[in-house]
Amino acid sequence: MRSQPTEITQLLHRWRGGDLEAENRLFEAVLPDLRILAARYLRRERNGHTLQPTALVNEAFLRLAAAKNIDWHDRGHFLALAARVMRRHLIDHARARPDVHFMALEGLPEYVLSKHTKLELVVAVDELLDELGKEHPQRRAVVELKFFLGLTDDEAASALNLTLHTFQREWYRARQWLFERLSAKKWNAAPNAISA
Repeated sequence: MRSQPTEITQLLHRWRGGDLEAENRLFEAVLPDLRILAARYLRRERNGHTLQPTALVNEAFLRLAAAKNIDWHDRGHFLALAARVMRRHLIDHARARPDVHFMALEGLPEYVLSKHTKLELVVAVDELLDELGKEHPQRRAVVELKFFLGLTDDEAASALNLTLHTFQREWYRARQWLFERLSAKKWNAAPNAISA
C-alpha cells in the first residue's frame, strides 16, 4: 500500500469535518490502495465477473463518503472499512447469483470446507465478523485484510500500524475464534438461512 499514513489521517479528519477539498485529495491519495484492494478481491472471483475493479472502487468510496461521519482513526482503519464495504458488495452480488463460486477459503478446517459451499462459508464468515468486531475490532480488521484480501503478514501489519509480531498474534487468535464458531455453527441448506 502506497500512501503516507500521516497525510491520510489528516485528510480523513478534515473530510469528517466537511472539507470538500480534503475529500478530493483523500480520494486521489487512497485511489492506488483502493485499486489494490479491488484487484485482490476480484482476482479471487470467477473469470468474466460482471464487476470491474473501477466499479468496486467507486462503490466503496461512495458508500464510505455517505458514512463520512465515522470517527476515522487512521489509514489502516479506512482501508479495513473499505475492504469490508467491497467484500459486502461482492457478497450481495453473489447472493443474487447463488451459482457463483468465489473467494478462496484456504486455511479453514477440512471438516468445515467439505460440508458447505463457498458461498455458505463466505456468508457465515461475514456474519461472524460482525460478532468478532463487537468483541475485538482489531481482530476483525486482521481477518478482513489477511483472509479476505490475502495480504501478506507484513502488508497487513503495515496497513493496521501493528508490529509484525502483534499482527501474527492477533491473526492466530482471530482464526482460533472464527474456527471455533464455524465448527459450532448450525447450517441450513439455503445460504441466506445460515443461523448461529
